[in-house]
Amino acid sequence: MRREASTPRPDWDTTVRAQGLVYIDTELPDGGLMSYWDETACYRLELDEVLRLEEATDELHRMAVAAAQHVVDRRRFAEFGIPDWAADAVARSLRERPPTLYGRFDLWYDGSWPPKLLEYNADTPTALVEAAITQWYWLEDTRAAHDQWNGIHEALVGAWRRIGADLHDPLLHVAWSDEEETGEDHMTAGYLAETAHQAGLLTELIPMREIGWDGRRFRDAADTPVTTCFKLYPWEWMLAEPYGPLALAPGTPTTWIEPAWKLLLSNKALLAVLWELYPGHPYLLPAYLDSPRGMTEYVVKPLLGREGASVRIVTPAEEITNPGIYGDEGWCYQEFRALPSFDGNRLVLGSWVVGGESAGAGLRESTSLITDGYARFLPHYVSAPKGA
Repeated sequence: MRREASTPRPDWDTTVRAQGLVYIDTELPDGGLMSYWDETACYRLELDEVLRLEEATDELHRMAVAAAQHVVDRRRFAEFGIPDWAADAVARSLRERPPTLYGRFDLWYDGSWPPKLLEYNADTPTALVEAAITQWYWLEDTRAAHDQWNGIHEALVGAWRRIGADLHDPLLHVAWSDEEETGEDHMTAGYLAETAHQAGLLTELIPMREIGWDGRRFRDAADTPVTTCFKLYPWEWMLAEPYGPLALAPGTPTTWIEPAWKLLLSNKALLAVLWELYPGHPYLLPAYLDSPRGMTEYVVKPLLGREGASVRIVTPAEEITNPGIYGDEGWCYQEFRALPSFDGNRLVLGSWVVGGESAGAGLRESTSLITDGYARFLPHYVSAPKGA
């Protein structure tokens, strides 16, 4: 893998906005703007490393599901911050295996082997439109003879087709939080609704707050029953709200996608359980829930932190003796592994899983050691020609 300079397409800004990437303007602390989409450079991957990364992604997903089963079998819900009243529902969800759609592993990868798991965004991951659509059209416009590690769109349509075959009601509600101001959640939900539509499902896009309760079931603003709902809205938010118990109640006739057991995969406590079950595994970094256990450089991650939020890096010059000073929620201590630097840019590789299988990649980079709201998305291509 290597980073290459690239010439932006004429009128690229208008092009990517028309493809749904309307949230490319990132406001900087000084009030200026930077572009989230960056095609002044791109990454080149070799076919053999893509094949190996796909295998690593599939193995990590299998390990994560096994870790979730372990947590349920030993009822370790408290370590994940899951309240007692929700534990049985989460266990039932894993046992019954309702439909699940997608997730994204964030990996440390510098072109050498092996990659290392940083976290699993398994419930409401974003950066999807740019990975599935925008970078594919960039490839078609700039390197049409080459391939890309990107079967995300086809995988989503295929997953929806399999999900739809088991639904007695073909109407799928797709919900998102309209309080998100950049438009990313709205466009992500809209894109997922389009993939479901291409799979033959009827879709209704709806803000999450327009879903109501009639005393027996959830309904939309038009009083239509919400029988199956994909929600771009994390379970930990739902559990903290008044209708959370109703969403998990066994008698509530709504199938939620993602299902409740995804709580276990999106929680940073998963990192510690994985290390406990697979100590020394080449794809994992040491991680613990009770303390750093002698690690001199580590990252303190809130269990429910999202996309780099509230992450704290600790080096030998600074030791945290009371992580509670950063908040009251639980924490995971993971060994610090500096993101690889390419021309001074820190890279994280997002490896997508759709329907339980590796589907493609999206690469983000930042000047910071933490991939935060100021990261940029760069397209990539595979050196092999299409169809190789």
